[in-house]
Amino acid sequence: MYFCSMEICLKANDMGALAEAVPKILEAIDYPVVLINGSMGAGKTTLVSAICKHLGVDPNELSSPTFSLVNEYEDAQSQTIYHFDCYRLKDEEEAYQAGLEEYFFSGSRCWIEWPDKIRNLLPSEWSELSISLGPDSERIIQIRNQHV
Repeated sequence: MYFCSMEICLKANDMGALAEAVPKILEAIDYPVVLINGSMGAGKTTLVSAICKHLGVDPNELSSPTFSLVNEYEDAQSQTIYHFDCYRLKDEEEAYQAGLEEYFFSGSRCWIEWPDKIRNLLPSEWSELSISLGPDSERIIQIRNQHV
C-alpha cells in the first residue's frame, strides 16, 4: 500500500484561508474518489462547497446532499462532480441498491462524506480528507492517498 500525507491548518470560520488552501488541497489529491471524514459540524460540506466553487461550479447550485444522498454538479470544464452524504444510509446494501458503486467507478470526481458507511463499495484507490478541530479552534485538514 502507498500512502502520502499532507496537513493544512486553518482558523475556524476563516473562509479566506479556506479559499487559499483549496488549490493546495486539490494538488495533494491523487484520485477522483475523495473520502471526507470528520465529526458532525467539522466543516465537511463547507469544504466540498469551497472546492466546487474553486472548480467553477455555480455557487447557487451547491447544497448539502444530506437528504438527496447525492448531488451532481458541473465544473467550469463541463466535468461532472458528485457529492455524497452517506450519513443517513442504513447499510451498504442500501447504497448498493441506490447504485452508488457505479458513480465511484465512473472516473468522475466523487466527494463522499461519511465514507465508513460504504467502505466495501469503494475502489481500491482513493484520496482522503480528514477534518479535525485543533486546540485553538482551527480546522486541521489531513490529506492522504491510498494506492493498493
